[in-house]
Amino acid sequence: MSILTKYNEEVIPQLKQSLGVTNKHALPKMVKIVVHVGVGKRTKEANFLDHVRASLGRITGQKPVDTVAKKSISNFKLRKGSVIGMMVTLRGERMYDFFEKMIAITMPRIPDFRGISKASVDAQGNLHIGFKDHMPFPETRIEDSTDPHGLQVSVITNAASKAKGLALFEALGVPFKATESKK
Repeated sequence: MSILTKYNEEVIPQLKQSLGVTNKHALPKMVKIVVHVGVGKRTKEANFLDHVRASLGRITGQKPVDTVAKKSISNFKLRKGSVIGMMVTLRGERMYDFFEKMIAITMPRIPDFRGISKASVDAQGNLHIGFKDHMPFPETRIEDSTDPHGLQVSVITNAASKAKGLALFEALGVPFKATESKK
């Protein structure tokens, strides 16, 4: 069962009951997923930028767009217009396919994965997950292991509150940590 089918058949009735909302259009849902890679100090390395562009394209199934610096900052050796990262915005069926792959395949492949912190959901009900490297994604190749890079995944919703966002993500099967430990 795809995540979209699960949302329509199981999650909508569950959210209606738990949130006390009768109109299904007023329920929280995913709007888009933004996958972003920052290249950091390696902005001058053309082969690294090409590597990141290719791996991000394979992971998302869509061509990434370069993000450029809006202004020059001499302390960071940053010039206006230079490439500082890449991003892909997923919507519709690709968004649901990517989300399902991330939850069911990628996260279990992460060594010592114990769940996502509930603090990853912001006040507007959006989920933000950072990956230290891109190797757990099934589309990566062995050649990519010589030059790993991290990436940030932001799942944007129309939830408008943290409680509604958490209810949506728990119903969709996001593996949250059972208990939050205080350090």
